[in-house]
Amino acid sequence: MASVYDLKPRFQALLRPLVRQLARAGITANQVTLAAALLSIAAGVALVVFAGSRASLLLMPLVLFLRMALNAIDGMLAREHGQKSRLGALLNEIGDVVSDGALYLALVPALAPFGAAPAPIIFFVFAAMLTEFTGVLGLTIGGSRRYDGPMGKSDRAAAIGFLTFILAIGVRGGVWVDIVMMLLALLAVWTSVRRARASLGEAS
Repeated sequence: MASVYDLKPRFQALLRPLVRQLARAGITANQVTLAAALLSIAAGVALVVFAGSRASLLLMPLVLFLRMALNAIDGMLAREHGQKSRLGALLNEIGDVVSDGALYLALVPALAPFGAAPAPIIFFVFAAMLTEFTGVLGLTIGGSRRYDGPMGKSDRAAAIGFLTFILAIGVRGGVWVDIVMMLLALLAVWTSVRRARASLGEAS
């Protein structure tokens, strides 16, 4: 099934010159991973503090894009510049969950002024974390780390970035926001199912 993740090789190609410069400057993959998590936490706090401001919602697509770039950069530093480590692998997975939690839970107060209920957002956050957990579990049964869509990390970033952007530029909120969040949550659950099936298929 198509996923934004399929565009990753092209995105990495664009970032490769920057990655080389960072490697020459002594920047490590783990430093980039931590920077992405701290950026997400800071943005989540800002969204809570400025809840109700349409302009503050522009933080979400901006930070989600920067986070995707940082996630690609840390992986390239690790793979292409000899920085792979067990600590890096742990930081990468933990950082993704922390970043998702910080950013997406902040949507509860940030979208409340636009008619969004808490429950669909919380369900979405739970489902998002489940996709990452299921993706990692493939390694424990002899398979690979799964990145299948349709609602992987990059897909979630694109969807939430677009949602917050259109609200920021003046689109009226309402019950449709809840419907969208529930749909995204259900797609995330389906993503977990697909990842589990794929992992079992690899291991059999």
